[in-house]
Amino acid sequence: MEQRTYNQYCATARTLDLVGERWTLLLIRELLTGPKRFGDLQASLRGLGTGLLAARLKQLEREGLAHKITLPPPARTPAYALTEAGEELGPAVLELARWGLKWAMGERRDGETFHPGWAVLGLRACFAPEAAAGLRATYEFRVGDEVFHARVEDGTIDTLHGPAQRPDAVVTIGEEAFLDLTGQRLTLAEAIDGGTATTSGDEKALRRLKDLFRLPPPRSRVAPG
Repeated sequence: MEQRTYNQYCATARTLDLVGERWTLLLIRELLTGPKRFGDLQASLRGLGTGLLAARLKQLEREGLAHKITLPPPARTPAYALTEAGEELGPAVLELARWGLKWAMGERRDGETFHPGWAVLGLRACFAPEAAAGLRATYEFRVGDEVFHARVEDGTIDTLHGPAQRPDAVVTIGEEAFLDLTGQRLTLAEAIDGGTATTSGDEKALRRLKDLFRLPPPRSRVAPG
């Protein structure tokens, strides 16, 4: 498959030559939260055929943005991980997510897939560092069948798939309620009152949770008439 180019000696154009093809940035989004097996990527990116997925991964390898690794025991299976250059696309992807939360999300459309695990990166995009000053806590989120966690360390955050070893606080919430939460149609307190979410663990860490993540108010892209 021949790679298309804008044929412009410009940093923006050169970057889009590398990551502007359909699905490429979403592959990078998936790999920003850690190495993934081919099957993991297929499961997360429904609609991306096997052949095109293989082609996009080969392109990322060829361009030095991703490479093959072997997962540590007990898995010991082949996977893909970002290189240093690929990891440095993280801030750009997070800025796209922040822009999308404000200007592009709106209501869920018919046929759109949703994986709670995408919130692993979304938590970083919504994180308010100033609200986490002096806080050291690990939060575990159980959304439907998916589990992920966030480690907050004095104004910084790291988010990962899977359970935390020693979570200070745990939030359990149904997938539909979580969708309403991210769509700003519901607060965590309302979900708890309605029985669609529960929390456990350190009360102080839980009290600070509501201030750690801030979703921007949605805006319309239509210019006022």
